[in-house]
Amino acid sequence: MGKLIVDAFNVIGTTPNGWWRDRHAAVREFVTELHELQTDDTVIAVVDGRPIKGLDGGNHDGVEIVYASGGRNAADDRIVDFVKTGAEPVVVVTSDRELLNRVETLGAKTISANAFLHQLRR
Repeated sequence: MGKLIVDAFNVIGTTPNGWWRDRHAAVREFVTELHELQTDDTVIAVVDGRPIKGLDGGNHDGVEIVYASGGRNAADDRIVDFVKTGAEPVVVVTSDRELLNRVETLGAKTISANAFLHQLRR
């Protein structure tokens, strides 16, 4: 058992379905999809910005929601912190090249956003 850390908006943003018109609805929908994920890993979705009304930070039926605000790389920095402090195996889901380099240097495995969505939506 390990941690699966998801760069939420990086994954959400791979589908040009108008998600940007209602970012809160997009996050809620994505969290619902994450509930369908069949894994023994701890699933952590790191979301850029402030908490969404009705979807506070914390555990939501097995998906841990973590908000990161405070600048352009706040979510990336939070993900790196999770990787640094994780004793168990860590997999990071993102297609952000800079973040990929940062977490792979720390020993995390990575999955691209597109590959993850393909697995999730099968």
